[in-house]
Amino acid sequence: MMKICTLFITFISYFLISFSSTLSLSKNLNYNNIKPGRSLNIDDSQKLLVSPSSSFSCGFYPVGTNAFAFSIWFTIDNTVVWTANRDRPVNGKGSWVSLQHDGHLILFDFDGTVVWSANTGSANKLINQAQVLDNGNLVITDLSGNILWQSFDYPTDTLLPGQRITKDNQLVSNVAKGMLSSGYYKFYFDSNNILQLIYESPNVTSIYWPDPFNMWWVNNRTSSNSSRIGVLDEKGCFLGSDNMKFYASDFGDHVMRRLTLNHDGILRLYSLNKSIKTWLVSWVALLQPCQVHGICGQYGLCMYRPLQCICPIGFGIVDPSDWRKGCKPTFNVTCNSAHQVRFVQLRHTDFYGFDFNYTSQVSYDTCKNTCLHDCSCQGFGYKKGSGQCYPKISLINGLFSQNTMQTIYLKVPRSFKAPKGSTPEKNLIDCHAIEVQYMNYSTMGQRKNNGKLKWVYLYSFVCSVFVVEAFFIIAGCWFIWRERKPKMREQGYEAVPSFFKRFSYKEMEIATKRFRDELGRGESGIVYNIVGDQETGRLVVAVKKLHGVSGGDEEFFTELSIIGWINHMNLVRMQGFCSEGEHKLLVYEFVENGSLEKVLFSSQTNSSQSEHSLGWSRRCKIAIGVAKCLAYLHHECLEWVIHCDVKPENILLDDEFEPKVADFGLVKLLNRSSCGRELSRIQGTRGYIAPEWASNLPITRKADVYSFGVVLLEILSGVRICDWILDSKKEADMNFKQSVCTIKDKLKSTQGSWIEDFVDVRLNGNFNRSQALIMVNVALCCIEEERNRRPDMADVVRMLEACDDE
Repeated sequence: MMKICTLFITFISYFLISFSSTLSLSKNLNYNNIKPGRSLNIDDSQKLLVSPSSSFSCGFYPVGTNAFAFSIWFTIDNTVVWTANRDRPVNGKGSWVSLQHDGHLILFDFDGTVVWSANTGSANKLINQAQVLDNGNLVITDLSGNILWQSFDYPTDTLLPGQRITKDNQLVSNVAKGMLSSGYYKFYFDSNNILQLIYESPNVTSIYWPDPFNMWWVNNRTSSNSSRIGVLDEKGCFLGSDNMKFYASDFGDHVMRRLTLNHDGILRLYSLNKSIKTWLVSWVALLQPCQVHGICGQYGLCMYRPLQCICPIGFGIVDPSDWRKGCKPTFNVTCNSAHQVRFVQLRHTDFYGFDFNYTSQVSYDTCKNTCLHDCSCQGFGYKKGSGQCYPKISLINGLFSQNTMQTIYLKVPRSFKAPKGSTPEKNLIDCHAIEVQYMNYSTMGQRKNNGKLKWVYLYSFVCSVFVVEAFFIIAGCWFIWRERKPKMREQGYEAVPSFFKRFSYKEMEIATKRFRDELGRGESGIVYNIVGDQETGRLVVAVKKLHGVSGGDEEFFTELSIIGWINHMNLVRMQGFCSEGEHKLLVYEFVENGSLEKVLFSSQTNSSQSEHSLGWSRRCKIAIGVAKCLAYLHHECLEWVIHCDVKPENILLDDEFEPKVADFGLVKLLNRSSCGRELSRIQGTRGYIAPEWASNLPITRKADVYSFGVVLLEILSGVRICDWILDSKKEADMNFKQSVCTIKDKLKSTQGSWIEDFVDVRLNGNFNRSQALIMVNVALCCIEEERNRRPDMADVVRMLEACDDE
């Protein structure tokens, strides 16, 4: 009897303690952390994850009608600083975020769909908790306090003090004021290690800050860094590895700050005035909003006093609620005859970028005829006095200002008649008067069930029983099939697509010894080798582990299929691939002598070794082989392939020093019908990039011709372009241009003794002088500033072969 009473009292005590704990928990609506196996439910919208000082809150943030995003915001005024699912909101009923025991923080929609996941990659570690720190960083830690994942590594549109921007992340603006979804403006490190702002719409890419018209040293930046890191400190100083540096106007301690890329494309540093709970701008990248590209869309013109967007005469607004869609013409221009079109004058107007065939000191009629007889030309800009002519293939980034001395001439049909006395000012519409509406995210569950969402749980329970049964049946069938199916390790591949062998990621991991032996690395990935087995006769191959691959498996397979059709003796042959989730690997044939860069720029000074490794005949052979390869890519493929990154690192040498070009087909393939007018973001390596990359000009195969010319000069001289130093006070690009001018002057002279000093000294004079002079002349033709003056690669091959025959 006594034992029964004791048990009864213990049960009552446990019940009262549990009940009191529940009451206590209901009073405390906020959490300090989320433990493994626990969740944060959207139905308890008042329950938030808060930092120790309550400066930051984390939870479900409303972004529309019944639409929520998992975000972090300043508690004082609800300004959002980070969002997990900015482009995929969840339902306002039944959604939740859960910390799994394996360390994954997963966001579920109302129907159990995984919307977002934070992968710590630490399945073997004991997870402690997820919490928001006082600096606004959401972290997942283990029992030792080590951070396994943090939101600071994945910024959205804002950097907080102490948070870094690196080569692996970027800031992306919001699409409109009051919305959290991704917009068209980005703040990131480019391939030259420079922090910049870029407008990137589905059709157009355009850099607008720092001034793209200037070279990076004019903008007080430097590309001589490999760290690619920028950070804002607590006092309001931002310092980037490219020498980008600025201070807040209220520089000092004890101020809340945030660096935000706003929806209008302007990067601003904000400081919080706690007394009035208002963010004040303490630094801004651009003082003139009209300098932001794409702000008024296609054909739209930006103007000040007040800030407005206008459409030129003969154009109408596409969507009054969204000026980024720009204007559309009310007429059609045909290219059957030049006599059927004329030009309408727009004074004090400019459309930045997208020029082709730029010329200076030409007459108005010459500039007009250039645009008149080109169907792709939509208009041209002309400056009287200087005679500068800017034919345009696209009219975007428009500006209307009395301070603009340029005049734009729009191409219109001859039948078009502009209203008398009409001016651009009469077609004004405030580009910020109407904001894009919030997304009306009315969920499928509400529409189908007419508000009876509670039945979803019952149906979910019944379905889950069937799902569990189906899972066991499928799992059993899979194990049976797995035993009957030849193992991947034994079979070695699957022919998907038929051109290549498909490997599993586990197989690649074992073959490369967990990617231990690194051969080299570049912007697209890291290369590892697989040592062959002499007993099985398996060949030695190179495995390239790609990073930053966009698109899914379908796009990846499509690109591989296109590459499969490309076959040339001077191209590195692909033998297989691996595509499992985020893991994308390419298996290439192994090229014995490595890259041209390692052989050509080696530090050895022994002349006999240099002669044996890379003598004159081999250098000629390499130059002709690379030229033939590029000519094949440019002229003989089913698709017009532009390599965009021709350099010694991407030229490999086999056991007979036959060149093989690598990394082809990994950039965008351009269709022949586009006539070279398609645009792309900057690709390539500094020193080998053609001048048109920095001018927002359409990229054609002539960009590869320029890069080949630089490589040919390096093959002859044995010295990198960046090492051509004439004056230590000058920049490398200026040194290169001055060196080219000097070589041109020497080439015109009758004295040929200078070639002895130009050709690689490691050859000890063992080269053909006449061949060297011809090859120098070919290289200089390839690196002409004006791309129309550069030869095609087919012509380069003919010149080099004629030189070789001689």
